[in-house]
Parts: sequence; C-alpha cells; structure tokens
Amino acid sequence: MAAVLKDPQALPAPAPIQQLHHFAYRARDAEETRHFYEDILGLPLYHIIQSDVVPSTGEYCPYTHFFFRLQDGSFIAFFDLGDDQAPLPSPNTPEWVNHVSFRVDSMQALLDMKARLEAHGVEVLGVTDHHIFHSIYFFDPNGLRLELSAQLADEFQMLQESKTAHARLKEWTALKEQWRKERAAGKVSAPLKPQQNDRPEYVKK
Repeated sequence: MAAVLKDPQALPAPAPIQQLHHFAYRARDAEETRHFYEDILGLPLYHIIQSDVVPSTGEYCPYTHFFFRLQDGSFIAFFDLGDDQAPLPSPNTPEWVNHVSFRVDSMQALLDMKARLEAHGVEVLGVTDHHIFHSIYFFDPNGLRLELSAQLADEFQMLQESKTAHARLKEWTALKEQWRKERAAGKVSAPLKPQQNDRPEYVKK
C-alpha cells in the first residue's frame, strides 16, 4: 500500500497534462463503429488491443479495444465486448448532457460536415450558436452523443473568460449549499437555477 502524505506541502506539483490521450466508450459492433468514425467522420483506425482479461482489474471479460486518431494525436476509443449489446443510457441524465465534442477549423468545415453526415442518413441538430463557438450535434451508432464545434472566440477572449470562471463557480457553490439546506428543511423541491443566464435568447416563454 502506498504511503499517505499527511502534509500537502510535501506533495509534488501536478504534472503538466498535455492533452487528452483517449476517451473510451462501449461499442455494439466494431465494424459498424469503424464505418461511422473512419468512413464518415474521417478519423483513421489506428490501434487495436484484444485480450480475455482486463489488465486494470484482473477480471475475465474478452474484448476488442480499438482507437481512432484525431489530428492532435489524441484518440477516441471503443470496446466491443462481443455480445452485440449497446451501452444503456443513464436513467437520471438527459441524453443531451453526456457528449464528446470535437473541434473543426472553420464554420465552412462545420457546414461541410453537417452536409456529409446528413448525406449518410445521420440526423443532425444545429447549427447551434453558443456565442464563442457554433456546433452541430448527432449520435454515433452506439448512442454516444457527438458534437462538432467551430471556435469563434480567439485566445484573448478566452483568456478574459477564464478570469471570471472561479468567481462564478464559487458563487454557484454558495447558492447550492443554501439550496441543500433549504431542501433538507423541506422548503424547496425544484432543481437550483443558475445565478446568471448567459443565453437569454433561449428563455422559456
């Protein structure tokens, strides 16, 4: 067992995390998934790992683990467990919450990908205006929600945004603590609303 360091000052500094290495998800069928990511989205199949035993846990579960490479060298990966079963949706989470977003270089590239997906029979939502970027949304064959985003804000604008992020999250956390106390006392039952609305054009009438 590793020793527990009681003094936080004795801990090493966080190692620089350079980029996403890979995101992994369950696939119903490897070839179906390969066709979608390689032939339609254009991400090359790059690596496959196959085994009967899971190295991290030691449990017996035969799998084919396969990876598609993005331009920056990161990957999106999948596990085909050989049973033709797709992952089940989360019972307490709306389907639009959990998703993976990929960046494209321009609005024209975003529109081109929308046209390409629709030509292959994929239902696409958007283009959606998020102010600092525009996006389209769609599902892969495994029920994983994907987003393609064209960044509009430059580095300076994003740096300005980062200067207020901690303060805004701290305010949200304080509101949530108060909401928890009121909920425990039976005074509220509805979910907590954010302290600020950055999307006033979408206010429910």
